[in-house]
Amino acid sequence: MGGWGMMPFGGFFWLLALVLIIGVTVAIVRSAFKTRKGSSPALAALQERYAKGEIPRDEYLQKKKDLGV
Repeated sequence: MGGWGMMPFGGFFWLLALVLIIGVTVAIVRSAFKTRKGSSPALAALQERYAKGEIPRDEYLQKKKDLGV
C-alpha cells in the first residue's frame, strides 16, 4: 500500500537517483561550455606559422605553453 518509497532503503535509492541525474546534467553542461582544444584563433595562427617554418620548434612549444594549451 505504501509503494516503493516505504520499502527499506527506498528513500536512499531515490536520493541516489537524484544525485546521479544532477551529476549527469552538470557533466553535460560543463562539456558544452568547454572550448575545444585548438579552437583558439591565437593557437591556429601559431600552428600556421610553425607549419610554414616561420618559427622553430622551441619557440612554437614555448608560445603554445604561454597560451595555456
